[in-house]
Amino acid sequence: MTTLIDKDRLAQLMADPHVKVVDARPIAAFNGWQLNGESRGGHIPGAIAFPAHWAEHADDAGLKTMLISKKLTPGHKIVLYGDGAASGGAQTERLARRLGEIGYHDLVTYGAGFPEWAAAADLEVASLPRYEQLVPPGWLHDLLDGRPVPAEPAGEYVVCHVNYEVPAEYQESHLPGALHLDTNTLESPRDWDRRSPRALEAALLELGITCETTVILYGRDSVADPAEQKPGRMAGQIAATRAAAILMYAGVRDVRLLDGGYNAWTAAGYPVEAIERQPTPATAFGASIPSNPRFFVDLAGAQELLAADDGVLVSIRSLPEYLGETSGYNYISETGDIPGAVWGNCGTNAYDMQYYRNVDNTMKDYEEIAAVWEEIGITPDKRVAFYCGTGWRASETLLCAYLMGWPRVAVYDGGWFEWSRTVGVPARHSPTGL
Repeated sequence: MTTLIDKDRLAQLMADPHVKVVDARPIAAFNGWQLNGESRGGHIPGAIAFPAHWAEHADDAGLKTMLISKKLTPGHKIVLYGDGAASGGAQTERLARRLGEIGYHDLVTYGAGFPEWAAAADLEVASLPRYEQLVPPGWLHDLLDGRPVPAEPAGEYVVCHVNYEVPAEYQESHLPGALHLDTNTLESPRDWDRRSPRALEAALLELGITCETTVILYGRDSVADPAEQKPGRMAGQIAATRAAAILMYAGVRDVRLLDGGYNAWTAAGYPVEAIERQPTPATAFGASIPSNPRFFVDLAGAQELLAADDGVLVSIRSLPEYLGETSGYNYISETGDIPGAVWGNCGTNAYDMQYYRNVDNTMKDYEEIAAVWEEIGITPDKRVAFYCGTGWRASETLLCAYLMGWPRVAVYDGGWFEWSRTVGVPARHSPTGL
């Protein structure tokens, strides 16, 4: 048991830079979802997201690594809070126990937890600005079961199991009622750029999607070996974010992503099915395509950003790719990266986005992402375009920035694949900008 404090003592401690406040609730609650009837969703400003279940499923070395990555050391006084009452007490007790086992002993608990804080009108709360577009498994399960949910779709909705050329994966198991969406219908395997407006319209209408349809996307992740012929088949959640970016560009007004994807759904114990669902095609999209061209830039747009005082081009590639040690892809021979671009990282290889994800595959604490970006000059007041090899990883970071409410964000769709093949465009092979 840790020492219990009230909200007045918490407010005093928050003024001390050596004190860290840790939110032990699920990441969806931290983002803004009201999972337990709180009067407001979100989290205590300045709190660090560290759900209790992360600690329970990590060994000591892994737990220490996660804590250090969040700048939580045994030298800090740590204030834990959860949902309050019985569930919140269990959350904080479990986390405190694990922290104590690895040498974190200066721990106190805000016993009443977030519900009390949220109920106090004079206290601020923080939340992911567009958290409704990043849905937790429990929300989707309730929606599929016909139960009332917050942020309910305004009209018709479809759920899409997204992948690249793996119909067998969908046939094996998918979320109840989900349709299969192959990324090849949205982008061309010739250059991996988004397809023409006419082709996009045909693909969306075939799936029964109009501009008014709420589209909920998810993918299934497994370990991808870049040496495989088509490793993108293993990166289903990145594929889902790629589809999200293209649907937003086309003009679908309500695009949502299942946080953590298929993996999070099954980890929560929810059912899957093997029934191949057939869409009911739509007859008219209801808006011009693209309705939101701002979400993508071409080669000229990328070059313009590099020259602009208020622009930044961000390389969402692994360090070996950025340094020119590998192209990252078996179909790209040229190595290097774009001169003047800022390195934004991704993970260990071209099919890994773990730098932007939590240990349970959900999107990393958005404030943590924003803080890292700010350190390297990526800020919401600028025009920002993300790129990678062909647009998949860049789409995931576009979605992160969009969820944070950033107003001028895009994907440079051609990415390194286009840039490296363009005559007269130099490639950098040094760590400049790191």
